[in-house]
Amino acid sequence: MGTQITEKSPSPFNPFRTWGLWAVALGAMSLVLVLYQIFAPMSEPSPSVGTQIGEIAGDMKRSAWRSFFGLSNEAAEVEPATSTLYLLYVAPVMGVAAILLSLVSGLVGENWRFAAYGTGLGATAVLFHFFWWLALLVCGVLLLIAIIENLGSFFSFGFWN
Repeated sequence: MGTQITEKSPSPFNPFRTWGLWAVALGAMSLVLVLYQIFAPMSEPSPSVGTQIGEIAGDMKRSAWRSFFGLSNEAAEVEPATSTLYLLYVAPVMGVAAILLSLVSGLVGENWRFAAYGTGLGATAVLFHFFWWLALLVCGVLLLIAIIENLGSFFSFGFWN
């Protein structure tokens, strides 16, 4: 009698050992972090928009008068970093990691749906993050343009209108 070769039974499917599932999970987490980064500052109490714009205009007026008289400007106060500031870097990096894990999943030959969903979620997180900051930048520039256009009224004493 010769030696008998026994075949190993294939292991049952375990979704947690696939690259694609981790890509989907990482992409979903990055998208949630991007949305949290956008909506978390809105839930914090803050002064009204008019008060904030008035403070910006007042700071600009004081700075202009100080430079007009040749005085040095005051150093700005540094605010401590909030948790949303760290998400500025973490969320898009997780989105890129999800895209890379999806690429590995596709190259290994796993189910194409995992790779497609992971790529979609990761790319959506990165693009949404980019376009959100682009929109904030445009709004900030428009606000500064409006303030600079009205700088003449900051220096008027009320009898040249």
